[in-house]
Amino acid sequence: MNLTLSTERWLSVEEIACHLGVSKESVYRWVENGKMPAHKLGRQWKFKTSQIDAWLINGCTQKIKLNGENK
Repeated sequence: MNLTLSTERWLSVEEIACHLGVSKESVYRWVENGKMPAHKLGRQWKFKTSQIDAWLINGCTQKIKLNGENK
């Protein structure tokens, strides 16, 4: 088995909101509705810029499970 670790850092709700130019409340709402790819690490939601950018390119229409897996 070949395991490759990503060096891409995890972004916070505040950082991803800034990246998208939206409020933190919008980010929380999208995550809670399963519309935005997100990962819960402990009590905090974290995001990978590459996953968010791919989600945007796909038109923000793909339903997402809470841990970022496709529904």
